[in-house]
Amino acid sequence: MPDLSDDGHCFVCGPKNPIGLKLDFIFDGTTLKTRFVPRKEHQGYTDIVHGGIIAALLDEVMVKLAIERGMPAVTARMDIRLKHALPVGEEVTVEAEITGEAKKLIEAYARAVAADGKVIADARGKLVRVKSEIRQRRNNE
Repeated sequence: MPDLSDDGHCFVCGPKNPIGLKLDFIFDGTTLKTRFVPRKEHQGYTDIVHGGIIAALLDEVMVKLAIERGMPAVTARMDIRLKHALPVGEEVTVEAEITGEAKKLIEAYARAVAADGKVIADARGKLVRVKSEIRQRRNNE
């Protein structure tokens, strides 16, 4: 198993990643949420956010939720449905919930919702629990 420590350079949430999104998450005990305002550098087609950025957001919120709930995990499978284009500059809220748990497998659901309530994309994920804890590195970088 690879080292799953966190050195602060995660593309989505890492505060030390100079090109990362640096998102903060709110955990309410059941669900996890974050907000994101995409910039021009996140586009695919002109002024439309790249689907890969949206996929990364959905993946991140599901895995971080499992970690927050004390179930360190990695994504084994993710099925995404991109429903509407997300314009550059439009805020989106990304949230996840756990929909099922077994000994080794966690099922989760995530969605990205525009300010007007329109679901931009959603995903169902199957996460595999990891035996070792995901730990924060103490670097002086």
